[in-house]
Amino acid sequence: MPRRKDRDHTGKVAVITGGAGGIGSAIARYLGERGAHLALLDLDQARLSAVVNDLQSAGATASGFPCDLSNHEASSDAVEQVVAQLGGVDMLFCNAGISHRSAAAASDPVVFERVMAINYFGSVYTALAALPHLSSRHGDIVVTSSIAGFVPVLGRAGYCASKYALHGFFETLGAELEGQVAVHLVCPGFTETGIATHALDQAGEMTELPRVELWAAADPATVAARIVAATRARRRVVVLTKLGRISRWVHRFAPIYYERGMRRRLEAEIR
Repeated sequence: MPRRKDRDHTGKVAVITGGAGGIGSAIARYLGERGAHLALLDLDQARLSAVVNDLQSAGATASGFPCDLSNHEASSDAVEQVVAQLGGVDMLFCNAGISHRSAAAASDPVVFERVMAINYFGSVYTALAALPHLSSRHGDIVVTSSIAGFVPVLGRAGYCASKYALHGFFETLGAELEGQVAVHLVCPGFTETGIATHALDQAGEMTELPRVELWAAADPATVAARIVAATRARRRVVVLTKLGRISRWVHRFAPIYYERGMRRRLEAEIR
């Protein structure tokens, strides 16, 4: 596929949801080093302030906007605050997300409601609020998805559902906005972030959990660089890892084989 030329990020306004998290803060650092003006949205005000202070200390132009992304009005207000302060939006990184570790049949419905509210609706609300500003600048929407948007991951039914939903919405949005706003879904593999060890339990409570080593976890800085690089690609869906591409095809053509392998790795979690 043909690619855009390398882009100069100097002076570009980048809005990053989940900006206080592992991948979000890594995206911010990567773009900050390249001269972008950063607007970080996150619910965790203390962590957000710490990340913004670190970015500013490193010489980046960065601001934090505490925001409950699962609330439509709050998301819209945050985007308008960004525009009022920074003048517009050139790039939107929909990166905020939570997960759970619980078998679907044993989970309270609130688990699925909370995961969908943040992972799916949080991205949709923010994107819709930013669209007029992105359109005026022929900007980019970059959505952090997952290989869980293609294949089942046992004990993560709600997480998988939210990622499948992101694909349906943003692939359609990309088709509707062809030539106006470029929409990219980027699917990293397992990444060394808090989402691996802090997740909702079956009752919907955020819990610290032991790490489950499915495959080697990638460094957030490396993932962030590749997510930003996806804005040069003309493809709407980019799978970053070889393992992700293999998993996608194995599940498509040999689903029983894929599920057996997944069950062996996660059997203790779904009992």
